[in-house]
Amino acid sequence: MDNRIGSTCHKCTCNLALKVFTLCFEIIGSLSAAAGVFFTCLVWIIYRRKQKLNLFILQKHAQSKSNTEEILRRYQSLTPKRYSYSDLKKATRCFKEKLGEGGYGKVFKGTLPDGRMVAVKLLKGSKGNGEEFLNEVTSIGRTSHVNIASLLGFCLQGSKRALVYEYMANGSLEKYIYSESLKSALGWEQLRKIAIGIARGLEYLHQGCSTRIIHFDIKPHNILLDEDFCPKIADFGLAKLCNLKDSALSMADARGTIGFIAPEVFYRGFGVVSTKSDVYSYGMMILQMVRGRTNAKENTDNSSEAYFTNWIYDCLVKDLQSHEVTCDLEETAKKMAVVGLWCIQMAPINRPSMSTVTEMLEKNIDELEIPPKPFLSCPSPQSHFSS
Repeated sequence: MDNRIGSTCHKCTCNLALKVFTLCFEIIGSLSAAAGVFFTCLVWIIYRRKQKLNLFILQKHAQSKSNTEEILRRYQSLTPKRYSYSDLKKATRCFKEKLGEGGYGKVFKGTLPDGRMVAVKLLKGSKGNGEEFLNEVTSIGRTSHVNIASLLGFCLQGSKRALVYEYMANGSLEKYIYSESLKSALGWEQLRKIAIGIARGLEYLHQGCSTRIIHFDIKPHNILLDEDFCPKIADFGLAKLCNLKDSALSMADARGTIGFIAPEVFYRGFGVVSTKSDVYSYGMMILQMVRGRTNAKENTDNSSEAYFTNWIYDCLVKDLQSHEVTCDLEETAKKMAVVGLWCIQMAPINRPSMSTVTEMLEKNIDELEIPPKPFLSCPSPQSHFSS
């Protein structure tokens, strides 16, 4: 009797264990199936999201490309010849000879099928919808002046963007200002002529075009010199177009190169953004030309722009007012310094126009009025020059 009871209990225990095991197995199977379904759904959702994202990117790219092509069609009569990327590879022998490099990309020497030598600026990547690229193509396409670099063509093929300029045998003005080995090639009279040429080029952009162009990046690096050292303004990537009747320009962002940007471009408290913003950059460039060709750095304890500006101003005032030689500057250098100091007045209204700058550079030093000392402050209401 006891054996039957024990046997029955043992069977019940085994059956219970089997049922528990079966239940656990079913639960695990159900969870695995649920996890599999969940994982499959997750993969499907990610796949669909990725498809939608790719489609959105393609649509945006197509829209951007369509907008770019539309802009180029709109300015077709003003834009130069369009080249394919393979054309430029042939012209530059697969981009063999590099002329220079900057934040924008690299510049290579090339030869067009008709024998003309060119400089091909291969842009690095593409920003947004290519505003800077289109700026350069459309704005410089409106120009025709001896002191403006000629844009002969461009390439817009997928992500490949390039600009084809006339070749400048003597490179940029920058190397003649800062390089010890090349400074002797340019005397003060040659530098004055270069300064006048740049002023005439800017005067043309500000007054001579059907649409006024403000360059916003005048600096030695963007002034190219041909075989006769004739200066040509280049790099219109930051340029802005405005109507001739507009004296001021509305801008949402500061643009230019540190050290050459007019104060009103980054802080409206100094005044409105206008052609006078280019005048300021020009003035800083002229002062850099004076600084690079003198021993001004050795005569100053601090090499900052502000300190140099103060030094050159004090030096000129003492020299011109007392007729005593207080600094080792030739008359042409003093004249350029006076013009530069006028151009960097904090208040835009106190800066001369580029046509006035040209006149000043052609006068004798004793015919020039000494400018007020430039200093970083809110502009005064007094006006020395018309806008």
